[in-house]
Amino acid sequence: MSGDFSNEPSKTHTQENFPVASRLIAEKYRGAILAYYRFARGADDVVDNGSLSPDAKLAGLDLFEATLLGKSDRIEAAKPLRAILAEKKLSPRHALDLLRAFRMDATKTRYANWAELMDYCAYSAAPVGRFVLDVHGESEATWPASDALCAALQVINHLQDCAADFRNLDRVYVPLDALAAHGVAVEALGADKASPGLRACLRGLAEKTATLIDEGARLPSQVRDFRLCLETAVIARLARRLDDILLERDPLSEPVHLTKAEVLTWSCMGVLSGLGAFARRPAPLSTTRAGGA
Repeated sequence: MSGDFSNEPSKTHTQENFPVASRLIAEKYRGAILAYYRFARGADDVVDNGSLSPDAKLAGLDLFEATLLGKSDRIEAAKPLRAILAEKKLSPRHALDLLRAFRMDATKTRYANWAELMDYCAYSAAPVGRFVLDVHGESEATWPASDALCAALQVINHLQDCAADFRNLDRVYVPLDALAAHGVAVEALGADKASPGLRACLRGLAEKTATLIDEGARLPSQVRDFRLCLETAVIARLARRLDDILLERDPLSEPVHLTKAEVLTWSCMGVLSGLGAFARRPAPLSTTRAGGA
């Protein structure tokens, strides 16, 4: 990238670990979600670029914000989202919150404890789910379950990629106090195979993540939109399976991602659970969001 922040994002939504605006989402909502994804992926490319200094990364993120808010046209990846926000009269809040997390990534490489990691997830993960809910016109009452599920997805990604993040970016999301409790230094993440202490540490984090998934699994029955109910049920099912894998396997030396066949199988199971959740859902929640901040 070398300071040219106008490049197209390096990945598409089909390359992510979890569904992003899958065909379960109604067509009328998919464009907005994909615009948000393009914005997020482009900004993520900036902070993951090892050739850029922290100051250069922050400057790039400032351009994303300026383009989003109509103060610049420099960043192509931000223009579709700007147009969507104007068309649907939605606040830029969730995109700006995401940029706050990316600014943390540009300058922060260690997390002291679980609370610090959850604070990061409040900006790196929660805004994604909240944006999807806002696009669908869902109530803010759905946010707590969505926040928990999104945080779980974020931690799962961190655990899956803990070795690559350390080796390639010197970025460690595994809380330092969790490593210390098992007598493990961060350098252990660069090994070919996790030590018993590191395995115990990562397993403990996966157990905490399971609690987040339990909270997030309430989301499908809370949303009013039928297709969003199915989508969130699929995501919760995939998160559960991946977390189970992280409880069983070493992310440094064993596969901890699902194959395409496994994704299909667990997605079908998620659809079935979503159908059940929709049938059992309580009376509709009152809509408190009106597209504002």
